[in-house]
Amino acid sequence: MDLTKIKDPSFLKKLSNEELKALALEIRTFLIEKLSVTGGHLGANLGVVELTLALHQQFNSPHDKFIFDVGHQSYIHKILTGRTEQFKTLRKYQGLCGFPKRNESEHDIWETGHSSTSLSAAMGMVLARDLKGDDHYVVPIIGDGALTGGMALEALNHIGHEKKNMTVILNDNEMSIANNVGALHNALGRMRSAGKYNRVKDELEWLLKKIPAVGGRLAHTAERVKDSMKYFMVPGMLFEEFGFTYYGPVDGHDFHALQENLQYAKKTDGPVIVHVITQKGKGYHPAESDQKDKWHGVGPYKIDSGEKIKPVDAAPAWSSVVSGTLQKIARTDQRLAVITPAMILGSKLEKFQEEFPDRLFDVGIAEQHATTMAAGMATQGMKPFLAIYSTFMQRAYDQLVHDVCRQNLNVAFGVDRAGLVGADGETHQGVFDIAFLRQMPNMVIMMPKDENECQHMVHTAIDYDDGPIAVRFPRGNAFGITMDEDFKALPIGTWDVLEEGADAAILTFGTTIDLALKARQELLEKGLSVKVINARFIKPLDEKMLHALMGINMPILTIEEAILKGGFGSAVLEFAEEHQYKNQDILRMGIPDRYIEHGNVDQLLEEIGITKEAVVQKLLQLIPTKQQRA
Repeated sequence: MDLTKIKDPSFLKKLSNEELKALALEIRTFLIEKLSVTGGHLGANLGVVELTLALHQQFNSPHDKFIFDVGHQSYIHKILTGRTEQFKTLRKYQGLCGFPKRNESEHDIWETGHSSTSLSAAMGMVLARDLKGDDHYVVPIIGDGALTGGMALEALNHIGHEKKNMTVILNDNEMSIANNVGALHNALGRMRSAGKYNRVKDELEWLLKKIPAVGGRLAHTAERVKDSMKYFMVPGMLFEEFGFTYYGPVDGHDFHALQENLQYAKKTDGPVIVHVITQKGKGYHPAESDQKDKWHGVGPYKIDSGEKIKPVDAAPAWSSVVSGTLQKIARTDQRLAVITPAMILGSKLEKFQEEFPDRLFDVGIAEQHATTMAAGMATQGMKPFLAIYSTFMQRAYDQLVHDVCRQNLNVAFGVDRAGLVGADGETHQGVFDIAFLRQMPNMVIMMPKDENECQHMVHTAIDYDDGPIAVRFPRGNAFGITMDEDFKALPIGTWDVLEEGADAAILTFGTTIDLALKARQELLEKGLSVKVINARFIKPLDEKMLHALMGINMPILTIEEAILKGGFGSAVLEFAEEHQYKNQDILRMGIPDRYIEHGNVDQLLEEIGITKEAVVQKLLQLIPTKQQRA
């Protein structure tokens, strides 16, 4: 079949299971070939080919509503809804999004890049359906890893209480972004080995009623027997205790089993869980045999061998610099413990885990729990370091305010993927953390200009005993510079002058320092000298340096790869207002008040006007003419 000719999924209803198997093979081949060029979420999608085909065959999208939790497993859904031709632009600038996108298709009704939201969204849609008197199915598809998120459990509790009609697909591949952890994961493991519980209990009741003479009496106790059977067949039966009818476990690669159980689910009143067992990476050996889930999200690769095609780069990843520094510190500082919400691989913590298995805690996809747990450890004299992506830190806002900062606890945060991240797009851009962390009393925020300063900042964070402190660092690789042998603690709230100048000053940090230096060089050729300052402490500001600059009314340009509203530039403006520098010229550059979609980071910076040329123009606006200066 020519996949590019698929316009909608209705044709699936006419296909036999043999034809569905052939189509599944074609889709897998297509994904393996296309993603070898573009990169993307390969393992998750290879695992749900049959499941997605079966769902679209048994339900009627967009009349029936599919909600993909996280959304990175929606590639097959996109193929079946007419977007195959666009896969050559997957995750590229102005191309096909790697997650569901409402403006792409009427079949995408919910956008998500963070896990554990699908059940709450589904409940909202179910309530709206019933209030409006509509008649359609609502089908959230959630992974077993996402069930570790507290929001998913809150939704399960409410759905079971309301007992509204809903079909929840539990896609159980024993993985999230990495190996799953926790008691819930273990309970699902017991369910996997328990067999088809519902079928057994229904057959038992039928047999009891058929027994001559005693059948009538036994029929009265059949329900109690069935209730006993569920505890015997499936230890715990968590979902039925939540108020769901449970079907499964179902082989997620067997069309007959999928069709049979989905049909049962459609006929069942109230909320239903269909527990589907899938294999992440199914159909591609390198991904199937991946135990560390390095095939979850990939860049380009060689199809035959699975070898990743990476640009030659001797520089270490920023996360490797942070985790390597933590390793060194842990050898002498027994207080240090590292916490991660399911990001051992992404935060490059494998070596730390190997050396200090008892001092690394993976809590699963549970950022709120991770943050408050770190606060609890800090009350007992430990020094917890929470390694967390900027985009995921947003999920723990209240815990940061209420549990960490309010109590002024010594928790250190490694804010990974700070700034624009590129291909993952608007759900993952790490651009909001400065604005929401800066408003929190007691919080210290810093960002390094290179990996050497980064190791000193990590050391500073662990050495700091006056409250919470955060080190931001970007995605990707650092610069490959020479590293100091010994760590040094940086004085809190101090900046570093990188280049002197008399006509204006640029205050910036992290990823935009190079931009500032290049703009300075261009202006130097025009006869203008600009001071470039590494404003490495975003909070607290270097007030001594700001007083020196504003005391002589030196024009100031702030640059940040973060949201402007409430950001670093806002802090400088607030300082000027607070200290009555009424005539101070200050301009700001940063990310405007909108979400930034996916694409190459350089393309995105060009789109939003954070370029060398834009910096030069801003400075020319600020710097008085020679006549004015005279």
